[in-house]
Amino acid sequence: MMATTHVLVAAGVASLTALAAPEHAPAAVAAAGLGGLFPDLDIYAGHRRTLHFPVYATGAALAALALAVTSTSAVTVAVAAFLIGAALHAALDALGGGLELRPWEGRSERAVYSHYHGRWLAPRRWIRYDGAPEDLLLASVAAVPTVLLVDGALPAVAAILGVSTVYVALRRRLAALWARLAEHLVPRLPPTLQHRVPERFVDAD
Repeated sequence: MMATTHVLVAAGVASLTALAAPEHAPAAVAAAGLGGLFPDLDIYAGHRRTLHFPVYATGAALAALALAVTSTSAVTVAVAAFLIGAALHAALDALGGGLELRPWEGRSERAVYSHYHGRWLAPRRWIRYDGAPEDLLLASVAAVPTVLLVDGALPAVAAILGVSTVYVALRRRLAALWARLAEHLVPRLPPTLQHRVPERFVDAD
């Protein structure tokens, strides 16, 4: 799924804080959005493995949520929201497409790595690939609670959805562009840098 979808799903869940502790809702939404984005910082360092923990992050999120409920403060709520965002990200990746440059081809059986199980989880492809129309639909639906429950959230949400829409429109063209660039540029990189190029980009033919 798109990074923006992860952000909006996490923020949408965190916006429910406004129903119980409205004073903490803005911080919860911001922290959850960051948590939803955080796992994708591994995109060039073992993507969907290094910072993706579908099982362990869920356990940590549940523990942090329990602490936030029993000892509510700005810090505990923000930590819980961040971890929930990160856990949702890893779990949702298992519902999307495989780890490949053109996931609509359905060749990869690696969705997200589970450190608990010690193996890659297979993609469910409920969201066929990041940037698919249904990906944008999920992002749009997930944005609704944040807009309704958090004052002043509309401009930021609209901007994120705008970026998402552009990406969806260009997704397949971007993959084709990278494939052409990789064909000409990767062989010219120093060997130390070639090893840092994600495998799915190198094997783009």
